[in-house]
Amino acid sequence: MSGIRMTGVAVRYNGTPALVGADLSVAMGEWVALIGPNGAGKSTLLRAVAGTVPYTGEIELGDRPAASLSRRARSRRVAVVPQSPVLPDEMTAGDYVLLGRTPHLGYWASESEHDLEVAAEALRRLEGGELAGRRLGRLSGGERQRVVLARALAQDSPILLLDEPTTALDIGHQQTVLDLVQGMRRERRIAVLSAVHDLTMAAQYADRLVLLDGGRVVADGSPSDVLTDRHLKRFPGARVSVLRGPDGSLIVAPRRRT
Repeated sequence: MSGIRMTGVAVRYNGTPALVGADLSVAMGEWVALIGPNGAGKSTLLRAVAGTVPYTGEIELGDRPAASLSRRARSRRVAVVPQSPVLPDEMTAGDYVLLGRTPHLGYWASESEHDLEVAAEALRRLEGGELAGRRLGRLSGGERQRVVLARALAQDSPILLLDEPTTALDIGHQQTVLDLVQGMRRERRIAVLSAVHDLTMAAQYADRLVLLDGGRVVADGSPSDVLTDRHLKRFPGARVSVLRGPDGSLIVAPRRRT
């Protein structure tokens, strides 16, 4: 099965273009990170793939046109970690993660022991096993973010969309989450498409970076091809240097004004 293919995709909000003629592909086992200034169209592009905003153009998920898939069929193919998820305060974390199994259940069917174990394992892998019985409204921002990620993992879909997945997480849990996604996409050959603000994290984890600006794809390539002085000038007010770490990985370091 192939991953994601977008051809000429456009989105408008109240008549204003938010995404213009976007062409993009993500192969199975590949991680592509969307970067760009605020308002560039990163979240809009993810929403188009997820099917939560109307769009024109063509999107294929696997070997099927996205427009031909039912909502349930789309959920079996695509798991989404949104930037601002809606979390019912009185629901327990364990029950919320278990919702990730819903696309795999028959109508009127209840969760099996397998579904319960998949959900519990997703929480454990994100170091959140102790959160299972706690109410979502009583969790910290970082704990809530881990629970949302666990639900997406429990969905066990071949395509994973991440909109700023490390928001509200400290540096240790950021690395735990990204390492877990890295392991999943290699073990299960899933396609990962994420929007990322942290350019260093994007460069170190993604195979390719796609730079958006003004709703358009303006660069698509390896981190070293995209993170150049010319492209970084698209970030208003940015003063950065692109360095090489001891292992050869790219580091985008801010510079103070002199």
